[in-house]
Amino acid sequence: MGMTRDELVGKYKNIRHWFESVWAVMKNGYPARKLKVIGVTGTDGKTTTCHLIYEMLKTAGKKVALVSTVAAYIGDEEIDTGFHVTTPDAKFLQPLIKRIADAGMEYLVLETTSHGLDQHRVLGCNFLVGVITNITHEHLDYHGTFAKYKAAKMKLLRMAKRPIFKYAKTKIKITNPALVGEYNKYNIGAAIAVVRMFKVQDSIINKVVRNFAGVPGRMEEVKLGQKFRAIVDFAHTPNALEQVLKTLNAQCAAHRKLILVFGCAGLRDILKRPMMGKIARKLADVVIVTAEDPRTEKLDDIYKQIVSGITPLNPPLTSQDASRRLDLRGGNPKGGGDILREDNRQKAINLAVSLAKRGDIVVATGKGHEKSMCFGMVERPWSDVEAVKRAIRLLE
Repeated sequence: MGMTRDELVGKYKNIRHWFESVWAVMKNGYPARKLKVIGVTGTDGKTTTCHLIYEMLKTAGKKVALVSTVAAYIGDEEIDTGFHVTTPDAKFLQPLIKRIADAGMEYLVLETTSHGLDQHRVLGCNFLVGVITNITHEHLDYHGTFAKYKAAKMKLLRMAKRPIFKYAKTKIKITNPALVGEYNKYNIGAAIAVVRMFKVQDSIINKVVRNFAGVPGRMEEVKLGQKFRAIVDFAHTPNALEQVLKTLNAQCAAHRKLILVFGCAGLRDILKRPMMGKIARKLADVVIVTAEDPRTEKLDDIYKQIVSGITPLNPPLTSQDASRRLDLRGGNPKGGGDILREDNRQKAINLAVSLAKRGDIVVATGKGHEKSMCFGMVERPWSDVEAVKRAIRLLE
């Protein structure tokens, strides 16, 4: 049986990426060979794990750089990469690696995606260590099947000279609010497995876990003196959303409510949309569905796919209806939440904040640290953190 048109296009596109990567590596003098490169991939937890590894190595006195979804760090220098993808094309990545090597760094922690692995963007990165945080549903719009997605992730372990196939969640007692949640115990466990290869002492590991400042857009709390908690998190996969909501539910006091603002990105994996709708309804008390990088898709279509996972589904409430329902309902049922729709993300966050009462938790997921949102073919400036701040200030 021959290949489909999409499969042929994908194959030749990846061949083009391969040649571009070879040229970029040669042009920049194969800079990764001068470094100990640590690759981290996985559906969720990549960024936090990368930052933990970076901080542990740095605290141990190692000359270390980091390239993650959030930014690039060379020693004490922070570089806004501006990447809207985690693993950039080789024509951007290889000059950055050269800059890192030229700065005298010894280690590089590189966040690595399935797209980057499949498209040869990390060819020539000379991975010494590779670790996978987890593999759950994501990117099937690109890979086609979960098996192909998993195979792309596994390439990192085949490329690494010292792959880490197995590690346990940490047994360290976590008191740091930046590392709450069962999932972070596994992120910490992965980081520990890596740094122990380089003889980082337990005292340093414990110090970093205790003092870790967190990662922008990962369970990032906005505090402006309001009487409720406001959180921004990058969770944009079914597993990540479930883990975040479970973690926040555990922190939500009795008779208090968890109010969620979320959406699903346009032109991306549509199969996860009903899954995320089901998770949201099950674990949040109020769910406000809104825009999240709709690109060229209609918000109507995205909304219908999200709520198709929710049965039975009542018509979306107005903000006035939701407010009355919350007042009448009183106690927190922990799930089975009301569904609202507000396509304007700022207005959706404003609504969530306006509904919150003392002790409630408001969480906006899906955008995290990102600094733009895509409508049509245009990237517009955006920040969930700033949007939450604006919403809270409206209460004054």
